[in-house]
Amino acid sequence: MAMVPYLCCADAAAAIEFYTAVFEAVEVERWTGDDGRIGHAELTLAGQPLYLADEHPEIGVRSPRALGGTPVSLVLTVPDADATAARAVAAGATVERPVVVQDDGARAGWIIDPFGHRWNLQTPIEHVTPEELRDRVGDRYRISD
Repeated sequence: MAMVPYLCCADAAAAIEFYTAVFEAVEVERWTGDDGRIGHAELTLAGQPLYLADEHPEIGVRSPRALGGTPVSLVLTVPDADATAARAVAAGATVERPVVVQDDGARAGWIIDPFGHRWNLQTPIEHVTPEELRDRVGDRYRISD
């Protein structure tokens, strides 16, 4: 069994450029229709497949821009969350939450890419046991066993 994110982008060609430049994704294949829209593209990101396509509203495929935002967040573990976030912002992303040390032992922050997709960029910096996490979180959350 496997799960592959499939993103819809208002400009899939520009999204491919962004993801390859900022996240060091590798383009595997691209299917472009007679109308110039990308019907399917496959990238490899962090060793895993990522699919994307242009908007095709005639079949219900709409991007976060068309929908007014996204309820989905993509988590990407990177060697340096600060540097990756800085590259993303330089390439047109916006910071939703700045990169800081999190209770779970990761240095992480959230960006919205130029296509409306939310990314949690994280770099593990320490191992945190479940007990340590409960102590750090305190009364803010109830953590199940």
